[in-house]
Amino acid sequence: MSPRATVALLALLAAAGTAVAWARRRALATRAGRRFFGHPAAAWALRVLVFFSLAAALAPLVAPYDPGAQPAIVTLQNAAPSWAHPLGTDVYSADVWSRLVYGGRVSLGVGLLATAIALSVGVGVGATAGYARGWTDALLMRLVDVGLAVPRIFVLLFVVTFWDRISVGALVLVIGLTGWFTTSRLVRAEALSLRERPFVEAARALGASPARIVWRHLLPAAAAPIIVSAALSVGNVMLLESGLSFLGFGVQPPTPSWGAMVADGQGQLATAPWTSFFPGLTIALVVMSWNALGDALRDALDPRPEVS
Repeated sequence: MSPRATVALLALLAAAGTAVAWARRRALATRAGRRFFGHPAAAWALRVLVFFSLAAALAPLVAPYDPGAQPAIVTLQNAAPSWAHPLGTDVYSADVWSRLVYGGRVSLGVGLLATAIALSVGVGVGATAGYARGWTDALLMRLVDVGLAVPRIFVLLFVVTFWDRISVGALVLVIGLTGWFTTSRLVRAEALSLRERPFVEAARALGASPARIVWRHLLPAAAAPIIVSAALSVGNVMLLESGLSFLGFGVQPPTPSWGAMVADGQGQLATAPWTSFFPGLTIALVVMSWNALGDALRDALDPRPEVS
């Protein structure tokens, strides 16, 4: 590994630890912060997510090689981890660490962007159904019932098979537009509970439009479960993207993706296990960190008072 990449990697580790320590000191002054960091895995989850997010953002500085480079297809094929290649090389002689770092841009990016799309659609549909009620609620919820009745992975496989080489943008859109049904149910339940509250009735009496009531009053009051749902959804979306890429229907080569990296190394598990082990371990760590973050946020945003 080049001196520049080594220094950058050490700086990332230090930055992740420092950022979480700073956030912890600031957060412990609030009730929500104490609850958040009271979760046993919250601090470690944040460190993992901050580290991989920074590594993906600063990939040109952290990665010692071009992720698509194949310098010596014969002599460097499936080379074991060494100082020059800390995580070894794959069947194409590409550096695993470099592909892992650049693959984080794709896997994390797809997870965050697809979740944002699903959250936007789900919140809009759920808030509209819960506040309007009547035939609008019935129509939208029947649509949601149909979406929940069909397995999501089946819908995704059916859609992506129409593309020979699906782009990352199209993949984000497809995953996002098939993942909003559960969020809409959650937001609808919150809207039904909040629409008869005094602050909503006061806004209605003052002449506020339904759209203003929903976006300025109902949704801010329902923000806690929405935030928790979003954090939990990112890990689920990343697993979906990794599964599709593993099967060959997701991100297409030469673009690196963690799921595709696992697939590339599956034929060499006996002779070169590092080619699949490290990408698989990264997927597991990041997804578990998102789930732990969601659990910690649920504790932090719980409206019940602290037990002294």
